[in-house]
Amino acid sequence: MLRTGIIAKKLGMTRLFLEDGRQVPVTVLQLDGLQVIAQRTAATDGYTAVQLGAGEAKAKRTTAAMRGHFAKASVAPKRKIVEFRVAEENLINVGEEITADHYFSGQYVDIAGISIGKGFAGAMKRHNFGGLRASHGVSVSHRSHGSTGQCQDPGKVFKGKKMAGHLGAVRVTTQNLQVVRTDSERGLIMVKGSVPGSKGGWVTVKDAVKKATPENLIYPAALRSAAREAARLAEEAAAAAAAEEEAAREEAARLAAEQEAAALAEAEASIKSDKDAADPNAEEPASNDDAPEGDK
Repeated sequence: MLRTGIIAKKLGMTRLFLEDGRQVPVTVLQLDGLQVIAQRTAATDGYTAVQLGAGEAKAKRTTAAMRGHFAKASVAPKRKIVEFRVAEENLINVGEEITADHYFSGQYVDIAGISIGKGFAGAMKRHNFGGLRASHGVSVSHRSHGSTGQCQDPGKVFKGKKMAGHLGAVRVTTQNLQVVRTDSERGLIMVKGSVPGSKGGWVTVKDAVKKATPENLIYPAALRSAAREAARLAEEAAAAAAAEEEAAREEAARLAAEQEAAALAEAEASIKSDKDAADPNAEEPASNDDAPEGDK
C-alpha cells in the first residue's frame, strides 16, 4: 500500500559508531514541524494524495491566499509544501503531525533534492570527458570537448549533445539509501551516505521503490497523536500494574500478620496447656502483702 513520504531539512553530515566499533558516515535529516495541510481525494480532485508542510514561515511573508489555506487547516504558516500520492486507505487527517518514527533503522529509502549548483562548467567536469591530448599539436584547447557533429550531412548539432554548460541546481534522486538511526525526540533521521542538496536545503524522503516493502511499516504514518496516546496508555497500564503490585504486597503483609498472630496465639495456648498438664493443683503464688512484717 502506497503511503506518504516526508519533507526533511538537510542539516549536514557526521559519523556514527556502531556497536561493533565500525564507523558509518551519515547525513542528518530533520523533521521540522511536519504536518498535514490538506487532503486530495478522488471525488473532488481526481486523485488521492496528502499535502504536507514543514518549516516555519513568517506570516507577513506569506501571501493572503496561503494564509487562508493554512488557517483552514488550523496550522501555522509553513516554509515548504509538498504533495505525496497515497492509497485511499492511507489518507491522514488534516493537522496531524508526522514523527521520525515513520522510518526505522535498516529501512531503505529514496531521497530527492535540489543538487548544489556549480555554475558554468566545462565538458570534463560536467560530463567526465577525457579532454584533448597534452601535446602533439594541441594548444590552448586541452580541456575542450572536441568535435560536436558531422559534416554537410546532417549539417547540424543534435539536440541534447553533451557540451559545456550550467552544472547542478537540478532535482536529483538518490535511491536505496539505508536509514541507520532515528531520534523521534529531536525529529532526526540519519541516513547512510550522502544526500542531494546543500546544508539547510529541503529534501523529500520516500520508501524505496526498488526494494521489497518491509512488513513492519507504520500505516498510514507515524503520528504524534498516536505516540501520545500510546504513551498515555502505557502510563495507565504501568500505574495499574503498580497499584496491583502494591495491593498484592499489602494483602501479603496482612496475611503474614494474621498468620503470625495466629501462630503466636497457638504458641501461648500450647504453653498454658503444658503448664496445666505439668502441675494441675498448683496454687497461685502469694502476693507480697501476705508476707511477714520483717520480710516486707
